[in-house]
Amino acid sequence: MDRSKGIIKTSIIGILGNLFLVAFKAFVGIVSSSISIITDAINNLTDALSSTITIVGTALSNKKPDKKHPFGHGRVEYITSTIIAVIILIAGVTAIVESIKSLIEGSSPSYTNISLIIISVAIAVKVFLGILFIVRSKKYESDLLKNSGKDALFDAILSLSTLIAAIISRFAGFNIEGYLGIVIGLFIIKSGIEAISESLSEIIGERADEELIKSLKELILSFPEVKGVFDLIVNNYGVNKKIASVHIEIDDKLTARDIQFLERNIQGAVYTKFGIIITVGIYASNDSSELSKEIKDFLFNEIKKYPTIIQCHGFYVDEKLKMITYDLIISFDEKNPEEVFNNILNAMNEKFSDFNIYPVLDTNFSD
Repeated sequence: MDRSKGIIKTSIIGILGNLFLVAFKAFVGIVSSSISIITDAINNLTDALSSTITIVGTALSNKKPDKKHPFGHGRVEYITSTIIAVIILIAGVTAIVESIKSLIEGSSPSYTNISLIIISVAIAVKVFLGILFIVRSKKYESDLLKNSGKDALFDAILSLSTLIAAIISRFAGFNIEGYLGIVIGLFIIKSGIEAISESLSEIIGERADEELIKSLKELILSFPEVKGVFDLIVNNYGVNKKIASVHIEIDDKLTARDIQFLERNIQGAVYTKFGIIITVGIYASNDSSELSKEIKDFLFNEIKKYPTIIQCHGFYVDEKLKMITYDLIISFDEKNPEEVFNNILNAMNEKFSDFNIYPVLDTNFSD
């Protein structure tokens, strides 16, 4: 079974389970006049709707690339997550509004032993769905299933609190229904805000996983011709749909034929191990002359004065054209990166006044 079919099958199980809970909770809530159980039923209904949207999103994300979307449609899953998060928020607000109404109207729930049993069954079903989703999320590497699983287990805890309130009301005659409904609503809203934050972060573009970056660099550096790995960027176009680019530093005496052979080998190794298509750019080591060594040593000694400078790469000297270029990466923690950048440039201009210097303030895309 491939990934998309597995996610869809799991989502269908979630839909059926949640619809079962909606029917039972709605029945118990109406019969017992329990606002917390009714709001809990609404929450289960939104869970069923979320699973339906997950199915649609998964199907759309697996559409083949086309002329307008050459990178595929994988990011549809992140849009799907955002829609689900909005639904969760609406459910939370609804729960709070209905709970406040019940407090104002002073309605009092009436539970039977059968009602308590049904709520207990609902808790068991939610625990089952939660564990199923989390196990399947690991198998299919699906954040959607993982979040659904966490949400289901969280719902089980909320249902447990409803059960406790029902027992208190049934045997102690003390009603905390309205207050409990507000608490449930607040928890639902919190879950929705967290889900929106995560999905929007994915859409905006997150930093690549630290372990993935480390592994990619280690693989590329395993080629003896590679002296350094820089500007490694990994773009995420959906789950298991990544495209990357990188610059490597190599000896400036290598021929174009040697370089092409090296690039092909790196691309093949990265795709075989990680399934990532990578574009390889070249930086020449550019330290074959005494003058270039002198300039490079001076530049790196100046850089040492600024602890927020993370890296310098792409260093190149053209002695005939009297030109120097290099890239600086400055930490995001530096409050005045332009000032640091200009300080280095001014020192270089003062020392090598007969050269035209063209530095680049680069971005720290990966660790």
